[in-house]
Amino acid sequence: MFSIISAAGWPIWFLILASIITVALIIERSITLQRRKILPPGMLEEVVTLHRNRQLNAEMVGRVERSSPLGRVLAAGLRHEFESREMIKDAMEESGRAVAHDLERFLPTLGTLATVAPLLGLFGTVIGMIEIFGSQNAAGNDPTQLAHGISIALYNTAFGIGVAIPALVAYRGFRSRVDDFLMEMEQQSLRLVDVIKGIGGRH
Repeated sequence: MFSIISAAGWPIWFLILASIITVALIIERSITLQRRKILPPGMLEEVVTLHRNRQLNAEMVGRVERSSPLGRVLAAGLRHEFESREMIKDAMEESGRAVAHDLERFLPTLGTLATVAPLLGLFGTVIGMIEIFGSQNAAGNDPTQLAHGISIALYNTAFGIGVAIPALVAYRGFRSRVDDFLMEMEQQSLRLVDVIKGIGGRH
């Protein structure tokens, strides 16, 4: 590994840093964006049951809110259950925007890394080309410097692509997962609105 880093030259350190950040973000998002943490199974049914049995008080709503991102959205609607349907939906949408912002955390950074990594590889390639041209002198080419320049160019190109591909795949995957979560969250929120306004809620 150290011999590869040495052969790749100093530009490779930027790609190594980018790869470390990419791996850290992929691990963090993989742990955070788990369905059971975002959309706990049975939560809507539990909230509906508590609402129908008139067991929802301020403490219980607070527990729902702290339980998960879905709970935050549902709790926003429960706090406005005696308002109009539009007011309940507006409160849920506002909470949903905050939840969406949290779920999308670090995704722009991951997308940026997917875009920047090939450019960093290209930068290393250019540095390698400079080394290659610098190997030429009046006596001919310096084989050592020529080989070093080629190594810099090739290793940085390969590393740049190697960082960009998983970063892009992860970004697209997490982006799709977040969109699916938000869509289902919206559907469950609308179902709760129907329950609230269909059972004892005053218009």
